[in-house]
Amino acid sequence: MESKKSNTKRYGLIGRNIAYSFSRGYFKQKFETENLQNCSYENFDLEQIEALKNVFIQKNISGLNVTTPYKREVVPFLDLLSPTAAEMNAVNTIKFHQDGSISGHNTDVYGFEKSLLEIINNFPKKALILGTGGASSAVAYVMKKLNIEFSYVSRSAKENTIQYEAVDETIMDEHHLIINASPVGTFPNIEAVPNLPYSLLTQDHVLYDLIYNPPETRFLREGKQRGCKILNGLKMLEYQAKKSWEVWNQ
Repeated sequence: MESKKSNTKRYGLIGRNIAYSFSRGYFKQKFETENLQNCSYENFDLEQIEALKNVFIQKNISGLNVTTPYKREVVPFLDLLSPTAAEMNAVNTIKFHQDGSISGHNTDVYGFEKSLLEIINNFPKKALILGTGGASSAVAYVMKKLNIEFSYVSRSAKENTIQYEAVDETIMDEHHLIINASPVGTFPNIEAVPNLPYSLLTQDHVLYDLIYNPPETRFLREGKQRGCKILNGLKMLEYQAKKSWEVWNQ
């Protein structure tokens, strides 16, 4: 038994309050389906990012995912970043190399782009990104790649950022893609919703919520009721998880 334990490749998720996490269930099922008996996946629920050092020194850590609120805070703890992660200054996948170095990658970009392209045929000219945290970095990266102009929406005024109360009919009419990259509406606060004028939504709008728990947030329901095309974050998570596995094992 001890020998089996010592040979186990340990993967896991770094975050805070992550008992609900998708990743652990996804990889547990993957290991069972593919009969990968020497692999495990666990949650590392950290109150402060400084505790990451204690995870790094544990035995047999073979790869880590990173979620809210640490996608940017992990960067100083890493030796190098992939070009994509460096440009975004956000990491959701950590790889441990044989030479002892630790690198940061971002597979959220792949997951978001692939899932988005499955629901839109004609690219809108402009998009709104709700929230300015680590998750919004992947969305912005993909918007740039697809040549979609975008503005952030936040409670506070910043560069290229619209305050929620300033979103009016003109802005809603010009921005037909709206992505919720904020945690507003996540379980258990399922009735919370970003402060937008939902009555101005039309069938031309696409609403994408990076949240997957609950599967249909109030944000998405508001769009659905008005004929918008909607999608939650589950597909993005599945695609980014597959890509993380490739990063760890390439």
